[in-house]
Amino acid sequence: MEQELPSKLLHTAVDELSRLPGIGRKTALRLALHLMKQPADDVERFSRAFTAMRNEIKRCRECGVLSDADRCSICANPRRNRAVVCVVESIREVLSIENTQQFNGLYHVLGGIISPMDGVSPNDLLIDALIERVSRGEITEVILALSTTMEGETTCYYLYKKLSPYPLLITTIARGVGFGDELEYTDELTLGRSIKNRQPLVMNG
Repeated sequence: MEQELPSKLLHTAVDELSRLPGIGRKTALRLALHLMKQPADDVERFSRAFTAMRNEIKRCRECGVLSDADRCSICANPRRNRAVVCVVESIREVLSIENTQQFNGLYHVLGGIISPMDGVSPNDLLIDALIERVSRGEITEVILALSTTMEGETTCYYLYKKLSPYPLLITTIARGVGFGDELEYTDELTLGRSIKNRQPLVMNG
């Protein structure tokens, strides 16, 4: 049974906070009461930060990483290896791989993986943008660093078929990441080794 609160405004704030992933109503109430104790200027700054993030953040026009500018800091870095592109599901995997300090190429964020059960088809992902990047001829290797779930494997197979006509090396992360694992939750040491020891991808059919 939902807890009755003495204030409708507090009730609304708790409702909104509890919509966040992993935040139950008790935690939401604790957070709301904490914010109530803070100076008004601090709460206003907190609110402005999230409003600005939602309204002003962009996707890099090259790789799809979230960025403050049209081109993200990774793509704009002249020291990155532009011939190698690592394909990932989301910004979370980019952050995980960057934390390993084992990769110096560029990224391509698909924005998800193929999942018919969830209504996600290839047309819903940034696959055409990846093919367009590859068609320019500057990329010599594409690393498919997707979660080793059934959906991730399906996406790898689809991308392999789309990329095979191009003269490039298609690799995948080494199987230090077990089948069924989400890349985001793999420890940095294992993920770093999997990137460094990546293997050519061979698929039949």
